[in-house]
Amino acid sequence: MKVDILASGSGGNCIAIRSGQTAVLIDAGIAKTKIEKRLLEAGIRADEIEAIFLTHAHGDHVKGLPIANKYRIPVYASDGEWKGISGVHDELRRTVATLYGKYEMIELGGMHLYPFRTHHDAYEPIGYSIEDDDGNRCCVVFDTGHVDPEMLKLMEGSIYIIEANHDPAMVEVSNYPDVTKARILSDIGHLSNEQTATALLLLVQGRGEKIYLTHLSSNNNNPTLARMTVERALRQKGFENGKHYFLEVV
Repeated sequence: MKVDILASGSGGNCIAIRSGQTAVLIDAGIAKTKIEKRLLEAGIRADEIEAIFLTHAHGDHVKGLPIANKYRIPVYASDGEWKGISGVHDELRRTVATLYGKYEMIELGGMHLYPFRTHHDAYEPIGYSIEDDDGNRCCVVFDTGHVDPEMLKLMEGSIYIIEANHDPAMVEVSNYPDVTKARILSDIGHLSNEQTATALLLLVQGRGEKIYLTHLSSNNNNPTLARMTVERALRQKGFENGKHYFLEVV
């Protein structure tokens, strides 16, 4: 399984995931032309994308959806999130189905995608665990205010793509309006570095897992702080970056 992070942050989020002959996008939050260009730089043609899977309908996750109409790419989103998405041709719209309150697995080529609920101020936000026929497993968690036990069950894997959005102290002293600060720090806001580190401490087993810290705030975080927070937490298990796991801040 190969991961290419085409964009990450408040300016837009888009990830390409490949396994064998199957390639998908998780979110499409930058302009269509930028997605096309960055896919080519990663060795993927836009017409090779088999589906786009959306986490939620905020602009930094859906801005580039015109690419779906151009290349006839099916777009998957939860029923709630379709309320906030327009412009995708009807024949390309796919709803992530539920059965007895749980999201159903989606099979696509050699990939199996397991959606799960996240916690953000959107209609019905979700994350994804993606497993391939070789047993590789990748988890994508973007905007969420906290990580709950049900999420942790589905997040176990070998590749973690997870937001480390902010440092709470930096948010508190920022020039953001109080309502914006409260939103970021709430249980339906964004993960702090410490929250991300705590989740990874529960998940990482020191088996060479790859960790991508994403969606960093340009105003309320910095890559060194995010990396050091996670490294410090995992050191509690005796794990060292570059030996027991491999960390990249995007």
